[in-house]
Amino acid sequence: MIWERWRRSLRPDRHPQPLKPFEDLIEEAPVIALLLDREHRVLAANEAARRYFDIDAARLPASLVEVTLEGKLVDLLRAGTPEGETKLVPGPRPGETLMFLLDVTELRRLERVRQEFVANLVHELKTPITSLRLTAESLLGNPASRDRARFAESLVREADLMSRIIDNLRQLAELESGALILARTSFDLRDLVQELGQRLAPNRLLNIDMPQHMIISTDRPKLAQALGNLVDNAAKFSPPESAIDFRAEVVEEKVRISVRDRGPGISPEHWSRVFERFYKVDRARPREAGGFGLGLAITKHLIQSIGGRIWTVAADEGGQVFYIELPEDALTGS
Repeated sequence: MIWERWRRSLRPDRHPQPLKPFEDLIEEAPVIALLLDREHRVLAANEAARRYFDIDAARLPASLVEVTLEGKLVDLLRAGTPEGETKLVPGPRPGETLMFLLDVTELRRLERVRQEFVANLVHELKTPITSLRLTAESLLGNPASRDRARFAESLVREADLMSRIIDNLRQLAELESGALILARTSFDLRDLVQELGQRLAPNRLLNIDMPQHMIISTDRPKLAQALGNLVDNAAKFSPPESAIDFRAEVVEEKVRISVRDRGPGISPEHWSRVFERFYKVDRARPREAGGFGLGLAITKHLIQSIGGRIWTVAADEGGQVFYIELPEDALTGS
């Protein structure tokens, strides 16, 4: 543990010469560290502590509560029994105490994400697994021949559903690992968009607003899959036969692409979370209509893998618009 190493470093028998000042000892320690006196005043704070608690070093010494706005820390100090991420170590001079704190905000967020992922995965797999079991049990009852064919079709459909979920998770794992190799080529963005529209939304009008012959250089298959997911989403969530708007322009020497639907839109509190695995704005929406909640997560990682970024906002004219911004080196000519 890091505080045990600091405890050993502060032992007098390990320092035949006078101790260095507090700032020299733990200024750059990768944990929050505060030096306290007998009255629980903060005498000094290392860089991590000043940044975390927004401490003005010129105001020290000051009370622990005033500096941290955390009354619980005073209770722990008085009790002398630290809890969880708090550790107390004797200071370099009599009556002084070193308080070490670990900022576990990110660790807790990751743990929450992991728990939500497991819960969502179980939720998504429960329905097809239950359907598979019920259908198999029906087949065991030796139904009529026409019913056997219907049950067999249901088995194939649910097995395909589970296979797609697994394939999507496998691709997400590959994208998140950063192990995929980029295959960079130059191509006309308009040609790619027209291909996607004909394949994914043949019965919809695709309004394309972009320069003629906009030549870009990036991994075409990855960008095609990302844009295809957005076009497919726009088609799913928009009224039948409504148009999909596709726009591409150069903003501050970067290619910015947008795909706008004419659906009900997404409330602002969901904008950042729609790119999380299995996250669904409307969980009551049928799976066939809304997918598994993996498409936008894959899209985000695809765009990040080619050096870009993605975000979403409400469209001024209604509906939702998704933006993709490619890095500067993607633009080769237009």
